Amino acid sequence: MEIGLAIISGLILLIAMTAIFLGFKKVPQGFNYTVERFGKYTRFLHAGPNFIIPFIEQVGQEMDMRERTIDIENQKVITKDNATVMVNGIIFYQVIDAAKAAYEVENYVETVKDLITTNVRGTVGSMELDELLSKREEISESILTDVGKSTTSWGIKIFRVKIKDIAPPEELAEAMNKQLTAERQKRAVLHEAEGRRQSEIMRAEGSKKAKILEAEGEKQAQILKAQAQQEAELLYSKQREESATHDALARERLAQAEAKATAMMSQALANGDVQAVNYFVAEKYIKAFGELAKAPNEKLVMLPMEATSMLGALQGIGEIGKDAFQRKNESNNT
Repeated sequence: MEIGLAIISGLILLIAMTAIFLGFKKVPQGFNYTVERFGKYTRFLHAGPNFIIPFIEQVGQEMDMRERTIDIENQKVITKDNATVMVNGIIFYQVIDAAKAAYEVENYVETVKDLITTNVRGTVGSMELDELLSKREEISESILTDVGKSTTSWGIKIFRVKIKDIAPPEELAEAMNKQLTAERQKRAVLHEAEGRRQSEIMRAEGSKKAKILEAEGEKQAQILKAQAQQEAELLYSKQREESATHDALARERLAQAEAKATAMMSQALANGDVQAVNYFVAEKYIKAFGELAKAPNEKLVMLPMEATSMLGALQGIGEIGKDAFQRKNESNNT
């Protein structure tokens, strides 16, 4: 009896351990697992340790929830102007609803790839080659907008659609390369011509500025010269004015001295001072001869042969003064 009970307990423990082992599920980071009960989806498991009911529930799909890429392989596409080009690209997407991605579409990777390929053909086919080559970003945005509406119902979000290469046929590529080379050469010639033109303009501007500066310098020099001449004339005029003033003062003082000397002479005559009169007359006489000798136009100076003649004249003048003084005294006495 005890042996049977021990066996039953052991079996129950074994079944429990087996159930725990079979029911424990460890989900990696970045993944979601769908859970099916008798083949029907019921829920999904998040990253980390999880537990399902053994023998009743089972893991259905292991869904990678990280952002992933799908390569669009080279495909021939005919443009609007009937040019055949090779187009490839890349898709950036992410599963945002594990249940929809697992059960709403059979193979979401191939389905998204086919959908993108179809849109690429339609978009490229509606454009001409020149427009296609110059509007690569616009093409990517247009495809992303169209595809995004369809993939949302599958639990998939398209982040970016990148058109990597658009390759025209070899003969067309060669013609385009020749055209590009010609365009580059044309731009180089234009650039060189523009450089020469700018250089000529800069030289002309420099010459113009130099001439303006030279003219300004000459103008300033003329102004300074005129100012200097004006200042010199003012200074010369001032000096002449001062010289005239000094000459006038000198003449005035000379006149005052002459007047004073004349007054003294008159006083000497009045007083009968014969010697003073003789001195005054002799001084004037000698001074007159001195000025005569200094004259530049005079080549010959005549002097009296006898000095006594001059002395006699001076003595006569003295006698006249003395006689006038005596008459004055006689009149005063009477």
